Amino acid sequence: MDRIFAAMRLLIVEDSDALRSTLAEGLSSLGYEVEAVADGTTGLEKASGGNHDAAIVDVMLPGLDGFELVRRLRESGKSVPVLFLTAKDTVEDRVRGLDLGGDDYMVKPFAVDELLARLRSLMRRGKPTTQALIRVADVTIDTVQHVVTRGGKWVDLSPREYSLLEYLAVRAGTLVTRQELAQHVFEEPPSAGSNAVDVLVGRLRKKLCPRNLPDLIRTRRGWGYLLEAGA
Repeated sequence: MDRIFAAMRLLIVEDSDALRSTLAEGLSSLGYEVEAVADGTTGLEKASGGNHDAAIVDVMLPGLDGFELVRRLRESGKSVPVLFLTAKDTVEDRVRGLDLGGDDYMVKPFAVDELLARLRSLMRRGKPTTQALIRVADVTIDTVQHVVTRGGKWVDLSPREYSLLEYLAVRAGTLVTRQELAQHVFEEPPSAGSNAVDVLVGRLRKKLCPRNLPDLIRTRRGWGYLLEAGA
């Protein structure tokens, strides 16, 4: 049976057709699963009923404005990280947006690279490691002691290898891009074109998945990696 690779899911709520299309196409090309809508009422419905990893929400929207959308979303108990987009660069607006439950704030026009960095940061914060023990297949990760076992046998990992595994395990079954892994694992992300993430994944794979055990780390060529959730 073919395996399904789950990408990080993003919701875009933006009434500008040009910007909405640009964001959706650009993020989709990087491996994200993108849902894009043009008004606040539809945005609230999608955000309330979906399972998104982050949402990009314009402040000035038809129907509900972005502030009201997020206020209602938080009242309903949804904690999806929200990045506000706005043409207004005032302290009052930024404070209001954050007080209503927004997680970050960007002023138009903005650099796409900065938007991507902000999204990666939001999604890291949006899926914290709160479990003392994480289990994926026959792998157990003690997030307090930083001890990893597979089939009851200790797996000797370096701090960086452990950090990589824990990050994948929290998102088990979900595609994680190379860029996101680099941001999380390395103090200073490697330069473009570097294979540092691939080398680190290779080292982790050899230790976690020796020849006699199934390989739990799946490669999505051109996109990134995921730890198999149901293996």
